[in-house]
Amino acid sequence: MEQRDYEVNWLPGNLYFEGEGDALFGGDALFCGYKFRSDIQSHRALADILGCLVISVELVDPRFYHLDTCFCPLPDGTAFWFPSAFDDYGQRAIREHVTGLIDVSPEEATHFSCNAVVIERDIVLPKGAPRLVATLQDRGYRCHELPMSEFIKAGGACKCLTMFMPQRESV
Repeated sequence: MEQRDYEVNWLPGNLYFEGEGDALFGGDALFCGYKFRSDIQSHRALADILGCLVISVELVDPRFYHLDTCFCPLPDGTAFWFPSAFDDYGQRAIREHVTGLIDVSPEEATHFSCNAVVIERDIVLPKGAPRLVATLQDRGYRCHELPMSEFIKAGGACKCLTMFMPQRESV
């Protein structure tokens, strides 16, 4: 990345942070998950590096080991999520900072419905979430459902197969 002129920042070696799977921007805040794959101490370092508000939320269900398996911010400032994946404080923190939350049922959450790729009004998500798809379509989103059964066996879905690369402005 440095050879391609990207700025690379390193966290101290004693901090565990698994990257984009545990850090998602929702509005002006960066929501960061911790417990299973990332530790909460890494969030302070992220806030310092990025210069933004970081909201730490504890994940409590090991099936949802990364934030992006149970929380998906949308460009209109809303999000869809599986509330039971979070502790009480995490649920309150998300509710305080995100309006228009869409709760995902346990049946649809276990298909990793929240592990979606969002590009403006298009959402790519795993098949198996008809209620979530209907709600998103009612809100004006175009949903593209994909068969992800083999990837779900490994504990992830659509978003786990991507890496966000923000575009830089030309200098």
